Amino acid sequence: MRMMQEFREFAIKGNVMDLAVGVIIGGAFGKIVDSIVTDLVMPLVGAAFGKLDFSNLFIVLGKVPEGTLSTLDALKKAGVPVFAYGHFITVSVNFLILAFVIFLMIKQMNRLKREVSPPDAPAPEIPPPPPEDVVLLREIRDSLHHLKK
Repeated sequence: MRMMQEFREFAIKGNVMDLAVGVIIGGAFGKIVDSIVTDLVMPLVGAAFGKLDFSNLFIVLGKVPEGTLSTLDALKKAGVPVFAYGHFITVSVNFLILAFVIFLMIKQMNRLKREVSPPDAPAPEIPPPPPEDVVLLREIRDSLHHLKK
């Protein structure tokens, strides 16, 4: 019973809820970025390199059964091992775009925080230490003061 209560307290804390919302939004955002890369960026990159389709870039690593089409999907369905580096290129571009967008978002959030939050109070100035001769004179004074008592 105690464990359930502790779990409930943990689960409804603000940080856990924020994390859950972040994961859900991140998943949806990842799908948007994947669509941008797959449907918009990669076709443009492919067109720039002569109608190249990155998703079908692969190297066959095994024997191809007779009658099998030489497309990535057909080869995978036939159980032929393939080195599908085109998919890796697409996923890498996807990652770079996602990382850049997150960088821009964090940069913007930090800028907004600086604008919204009040400026930090200036630290009180620490006076420089007194010169050595003044320190010695004070020590002499204090010693004489103790002798008078």
